[in-house]
Amino acid sequence: MSRRSASSTARPSRVAFVGAGPGDPGLLTVAATSLLAQADTVIIDHVAREAIVQRFARPDVTVVDAGTASLSHGDHGRELTHAAKAKLVVQAAKATRGGLVVRLLDGDPALFAGLAEEALACHKAGVPFDIVPGVSAVGAVPAYAGIPLTTSRSTAVHVCHGPEGIVESVAQDEAATVVLLGTPEVLGAALERLLETGRDASVAVAITENGTNVRQRTVVTTLGECARHLPQTEFPALAVVGPTVELRTDLSWFETKPLFGWDVLVPRTKEQSAAMTAHLEAYGATATVVPTISVEPPRSPHQMDKAIKGLVTGRYEWIGFTSVNAVKAVREKLEECGLDARALAGLKIAAVGGVTADALRAWGLNPDLVPSGEQSARGLLEDWPPYDELLDPIDRVLLPRADIATETLVAGLQDMGWEVDDVTAYRTVRAAPPAPEIRDAIKTGRFDAVLFTSSSTVRNLVGIAGKPHATTVIGCIGPATAKTAEEHGLRVDVLAPEASSSALVDALADHGAALAAAAIEAGEPVLRPSVRRLSGRRRAKRNS
Repeated sequence: MSRRSASSTARPSRVAFVGAGPGDPGLLTVAATSLLAQADTVIIDHVAREAIVQRFARPDVTVVDAGTASLSHGDHGRELTHAAKAKLVVQAAKATRGGLVVRLLDGDPALFAGLAEEALACHKAGVPFDIVPGVSAVGAVPAYAGIPLTTSRSTAVHVCHGPEGIVESVAQDEAATVVLLGTPEVLGAALERLLETGRDASVAVAITENGTNVRQRTVVTTLGECARHLPQTEFPALAVVGPTVELRTDLSWFETKPLFGWDVLVPRTKEQSAAMTAHLEAYGATATVVPTISVEPPRSPHQMDKAIKGLVTGRYEWIGFTSVNAVKAVREKLEECGLDARALAGLKIAAVGGVTADALRAWGLNPDLVPSGEQSARGLLEDWPPYDELLDPIDRVLLPRADIATETLVAGLQDMGWEVDDVTAYRTVRAAPPAPEIRDAIKTGRFDAVLFTSSSTVRNLVGIAGKPHATTVIGCIGPATAKTAEEHGLRVDVLAPEASSSALVDALADHGAALAAAAIEAGEPVLRPSVRRLSGRRRAKRNS
């Protein structure tokens, strides 16, 4: 064995104590995401962080739950003490053998997270470690609730975990903000202690559960009345006591987003829906992606083989891409032939819209033509130049498309004098039905909205999962898609002003804002469509 390999084998594992933030994955630090991507083992705590691990860690990472993890058969299912968790971290480090163990601690590791006990255990065991601070719930959750902790007149903040930290000097400092952490039971004891030690019963209190994610809910009450709200409060929870709570009326920004808490069904593949999902999340919604089609190679490779040969030999003046799948199909075919993007040198390249153009740019190709208006075959035709025998040395266009593509683009180009090779680059087939719970949610109205981006997504979703419930908001990307939805018995509530997924999400957000404004004007609570369905059912039962 060489001296280098012996040294590598003997290198101890490293533990990184990483702040997982208060819940929103977007609040992780750059250092945290980098370490998660390198981790061999990730240890999570009692507040589940599986979504963070799935998003940032490798698929083969080992995940250990330190909330109820078992060090022996007798400990299975029992919540671990700080000492037991520290022992677990050391055991994981020794078992990883030269790798990286990321210990995710909720919020900031140094604040009520057990860092001291676990880091000291590593020190005593000779395990090297790093500490990566995180965004603490102490500041983040009130900020997401629209409550600043300090103002020019409120310049002190007291942070307590449990009633033990509530002393008279804290309770009677009426200009200060008090932040309380813990389970609803712990919060109740701390709030009661505040009242007993001198804080006025009329002072404003905000209780927030599930802070910084779309399940966040904030109740504003007074210190004297807060006890009746705590039994309905979920963990994790946080309470803010003090004069700054009153600013929430004007500063609430997160829970007032137009689609806050909405669960929106997106019938697209995961790859196609990434930008749409991010856009929905920016409006406060959660996207549930259900693929309705599966993309497969053409039945015969002959057409594509001939088209690739034509690209190389200079047969075409233009190549037009009408989808990301078309870009992917041509790229894979070129690579199969030992070629790359340079095979398209000298060709003019058209893209049907911004998403397709982005896929081309990711491949190193900058499209010459993207519609300036409607991002569709019709919009592409409006900007496509007619064939000019003096300016265009070649009169032929290659269109690598799906087997079910419409003839609009082909016919339009031919009318402008172009010869068109319409080649099947891929086939679209109906996807397998989604899980039973998804099908049930679609039929019973547990989704707040469904966004259809093509007629085929309408037909295929209804075919594999059934019709969405009548109370579910239906959004369509254009008139043709809306017509198909109506033909399937669906009421179209939202129509995008232009044929793009971004415009469709914006239109849904406008619809959500209009629903909220109407509810407020009528003096009713702002409820999501899925919740209004349940409320309407309860009212109907009372009236029957």
